[in-house]
Amino acid sequence: MKPNNIIISTRANKIGDVILSLPLAALLKQRFPGIVIGFMGTDYTRMIIEACAHVDVFIDEQDFLQQPVRLNGLPPECIVHSIALPHIARRAKQLHIPLRIGTSRRFYHWLTCNRFVWLNRKNSPLHEAQLNIQMLKPFAITTALSLPDIADLFGLSESSFLPPPGLFVDATKFKLIIHAKSGGSAHEWPLDHYINLIKQLDVECFQIFISGTEDERMALQPLLDAVGDKVTDIIGSLNLPDFMGLIAASDGLVACSTGPLHIAAALGKHAFGIYAPARPIFPQRWGPIGKKAHVFVLEKKCNACKKPGTPCLCIQSIQPNTIKNALDLAYSQKFNI
Repeated sequence: MKPNNIIISTRANKIGDVILSLPLAALLKQRFPGIVIGFMGTDYTRMIIEACAHVDVFIDEQDFLQQPVRLNGLPPECIVHSIALPHIARRAKQLHIPLRIGTSRRFYHWLTCNRFVWLNRKNSPLHEAQLNIQMLKPFAITTALSLPDIADLFGLSESSFLPPPGLFVDATKFKLIIHAKSGGSAHEWPLDHYINLIKQLDVECFQIFISGTEDERMALQPLLDAVGDKVTDIIGSLNLPDFMGLIAASDGLVACSTGPLHIAAALGKHAFGIYAPARPIFPQRWGPIGKKAHVFVLEKKCNACKKPGTPCLCIQSIQPNTIKNALDLAYSQKFNI
């Protein structure tokens, strides 16, 4: 089968899910040169999607749900449900999209899709990006790709993003973003560890930005109070396009399992991810993918702290000097020391 166009659907407002579904566009372009790729998103994720070299048409999720959509003037011929979402699946059937590909493990897909892929995400040893690629099996795209292979498929370039206006970025230093919170979506490294890490870093070598949403300011205030003028506070001050511009202009980012970590990795930046080892939130499933992605996790099996927001002794056990040593090495590599 060779459709003229394809829509890729994932969790449209989740940065990590969008990033980890972008490789599907690259693989479909390789399989079908000249095909038009539409990718569903929201205003929040639009800039990421439109910056991808392999995506031709951004499709607003609300437009998809409320009115007929077109891809370069033509009605959609296929939709791939990278992530199963019942409201999107129902709407795709209502729009009479001829080919609707979904996982056979969702009952509502049996009512709304007409091509199926058997996929057990919960117990799979594969990364989320590798699992997403499994949804392309109906197109005879079955090559097992390693994470380094996938790192070449995001289609994002730092040249697509402009540094935020009015924010000084020091080219003589290693520009580091610390994104300490996750909005409750992941286990978080203790704030005291971030404070310890920052105090160990030489401000003559590192320019440090503290990022987060305005809603997280109160939780992050103890960090700001403890480190003083060693950092630049950008909490709540940048929209997503400007924040992506800062990531593109920076050298590295430290975070737990969050969207900004995936952005940094996809842009080829040093992405220092701090993780809990419990399945399915462990880095084997959700780690950053990139040429300079680094993961810090205890080498153990643990099922005690699967739910984000609960105390996690495993992530607390990762020591600041471990991250500090990795940052010093990245600094030495950047400046050939």
